Order: sequence, then C-alpha cells, then structure tokens
Amino acid sequence: MPQVFEFRLPDLGEGLTEAEIVRWLVEVGDVVAIDQPVVEVETAKAMVEVPCPYGGVVTARFGDEGKELPVGAPLLTVAVGSEGLAGSDVRAGAGAVASAVGSGAGSGESGSGSGEAEASGNVLVGYGTGAPVARRRRVRPEEMAAPAAAHVTAAAAASEAVPDAAQGPVAVVSPLVRKLARQHGLDLRQLAGSGPDGLILRADVESAIRALAEGAEAPMPASVPEPASEPTSQPLVAQKAASPAVERIPLRGIRGAVADKLARSRQEIPDATCWVDADATELMAARAAMNSATGPAAGPKVSVLALLARICTAALARFPELNSTVDLEAGEIVRLPEIHLGFAAQTERGLVVPVVRDAQARNAESIGAEIARLTEVARTGRLTPAELTGGTFTLNNYGVFGVDGSTPIINHPEAAMLGVGRIVPKPWVHEGELAVRQVVQLSLTFDHRVCDGGTAGGFLRYVADCVEQPAVLLRML
Repeated sequence: MPQVFEFRLPDLGEGLTEAEIVRWLVEVGDVVAIDQPVVEVETAKAMVEVPCPYGGVVTARFGDEGKELPVGAPLLTVAVGSEGLAGSDVRAGAGAVASAVGSGAGSGESGSGSGEAEASGNVLVGYGTGAPVARRRRVRPEEMAAPAAAHVTAAAAASEAVPDAAQGPVAVVSPLVRKLARQHGLDLRQLAGSGPDGLILRADVESAIRALAEGAEAPMPASVPEPASEPTSQPLVAQKAASPAVERIPLRGIRGAVADKLARSRQEIPDATCWVDADATELMAARAAMNSATGPAAGPKVSVLALLARICTAALARFPELNSTVDLEAGEIVRLPEIHLGFAAQTERGLVVPVVRDAQARNAESIGAEIARLTEVARTGRLTPAELTGGTFTLNNYGVFGVDGSTPIINHPEAAMLGVGRIVPKPWVHEGELAVRQVVQLSLTFDHRVCDGGTAGGFLRYVADCVEQPAVLLRML
C-alpha cells in the first residue's frame, strides 16, 4: 500500500521563523524525486528553493502563493507507492527531515528500516544533512502514478474546491511584480506576459494598473431622475467620484526585517556621526591607472567601492575598536579578529547588506570580485542567509543615488558604518591655489560605547588620507 508522508516548512537557519510562498514548482499529481525543489519561498533575508526529502506523487499542497507560513507548518504531502521505494527512498527522506528539517515529521510510518535511516544529502540554504547521498533506484512516473491515484483522489476530495485557474504556478519571477499586483488587487493569472515563455514583467503589471485607473477615472454619466408627473427645475448633479482608498502595505519580509534591525539599532546604540570632505582626485587617477594597465600588470577592472573597501580594512587594522560589538548580557565589548565587510546594495526587494568574508585577507582586486559576485546574486534575490549575516563593519555608498551626505544608521549589532557620498568636481584649495578637484564627503556613524570621538576621528581621518593620497596604502601591503 502507498504511504503518505507530510513535508513541513523546514528551519531555514539564522533564526528565521516564517517564509512567504512565492511560487509553487510542482502541482498536485506531479511525480517528484528526492531532493527535488518543490516550492520557492521568500524569507526576510533571501529567496530560497526548498527541496523535498521524499520521492513520490504530490497528493496535496498547503498554502497559496503569497501566503506566509511559520516554520514547521505543512507544505505538501507525498504518496510513496512501492515497497522498494518506501524502504530506501523514504528512509533517505526521513533522514533528511531528522537532520536538516527537524520539525518535518511524517504523517505515516517510515517502515521497518527506519532505524537505519540515511540522510538524503539534501541542502537547504547552505545547511546540508552532512551525509552522502543515499543510493536509490530510479522510479518511472508511470510506476508511481497508478499506486498513488487513490491518494490523489482522496486529497482532492478532502481539499476545498478551487478553480483550475487558481492552481499551479504563475509565470512571475520578480517578488516586486507580485507585490505590485497584490497591492492593486490584480490577478496575475489573468495577465499575458510579454517576457520570454510568457513571463509576466513589471511593465505588464503597470500597464494593467493604468488600464484599471483609466477605467476608474472615466467620466460617470449624470444621474437622471425618474420621470415625474410635473416638470422640475432641479439641476442634474454628476456623481462624485469615490475617494482613493488608503494603501496599507504589510511590514513583513525583507522590509520588516530591515525595520526591526534599524529600530533596534536606534533603541540600543548610542550613536554619533562625524564627517569630512576629501579630495578624491588622486584616488580616481590611481584607479584609472590600474584599469588601463597592460601586459603582466593587467587584471580585472577595479571599482571605486573595492578601493574604498580596501581602505576600510586598512583603517580597521589601525583602529580595531570599530571592528567590534557589545555584549549587553556580559557587559563587555567584544573585539573581533576577522573583518567581515558588509556593503549596502539596493535591489528590487529592497536594501540588503551582503557580506565579504575575511576582507582583511583580501586585496582590492579580490574584494572587488567578491562584491561583484554578491551584487549579481543579490539582484536575482538568491542571497543565502549566510551571505547576509555575520558582518562586523558596513560600507554604505549612497553616492550612487546622487547625494552628497547622510547620517547612516548602524547595522546592528555592528559598531560602525562608513557612508560615502558622490564624487563630484568642486572648487578646492590644492597646493595653495584654487582648483577644480574631485571631492567626496565621508560620514562615520559609530557606537559611542566602544570608543570615543578621538578614535572615531582618527579612523575617519586615516580613511580620508588614503583617499587623498592612495600611496599611503603601500605601507599596509
């Protein structure tokens, strides 16, 4: 007899307690293999494809796209049809659940071999079961479909009746497109996508929103009174258009996580900000020389952000107080030996801060390559929690938005953040004469508990000196 196993939303790590269903990758009746991704979810930190530890036929799905589920809530059920599959694949799946999921208990028994369960080797957001992949025989779809047909029928009868158009995945990749559609009450299944393979783009949703708005703003016909027995001299009054409704946006997902972290930073950290203008002309010239080099000295292009990041690591080596955190329970300042450098990146999902690990051991070229990789992953929404956490210092280049200065909010639980404005030509006194130079404003927000203004000022002045005289960095190489 086929056995039905329940797969629950696993713990995705880093303290995450819930996730939003973005896109189902399977439908009821589909045959899935062990470790096959079955659903795409969005956490407060990243987009994640969740693999199922069972192989069989999907008999039920729990939760519509756009719904938030807590960790441990049922995701789907899978009917495992044959004895051979229940004896090998299900043991592998049970091992994966016990090791990587924890809360994903099956609704049936795992068979007589459950005591010899092996992990499937499946990986969830960088957290694996730690065991080699179990050997298993390949199961043909036609072998699975017949034995599990009864369970599919039962599950379909037990679930609420849902129209066919409301089931299955929607051809949408961007969470921003989904959010935009939800805010304006659009049914994405009714839209025809203009992207590849019918992919629904943001332009498609915006076009549909404009069409709805034009329909709502069309002139309403004047209200005509019922024919009366006697003529009336009352004027016809046009119907008053309804007032626009107040828009309410749920503070959840990445926006909610950012809000919580920033609020906690303001509540817990007594921060202070200092800033300085620096002449970045020599830094820009040095970068141009690096990127125009030929022969053995040639290499990948180096970005301004990579140079600033390298300057930060050199400054933190001189002022380690700013590469620390405060342990409130122990009443201690914890100075950290490694520099895990976060950098602010604006994406369609909002502001994220990917982390360059062990930046103190990297040169500008290596830091730049890692920044480029993380930025590209961030744009696709595929950053893992491990790539978004653990930072010890953050570099925020808000100059890309065309602004000169800001007072950054510290990325809790770090101790400081360096903000960089745009680099623009300005009048500047250079070598005793007025000249047009490339000027940038640097802002340092720091936790006043870990150091005083002298240390913070020394750090910022060293950064400015390196910007103005890049040769200063040669001492650190």
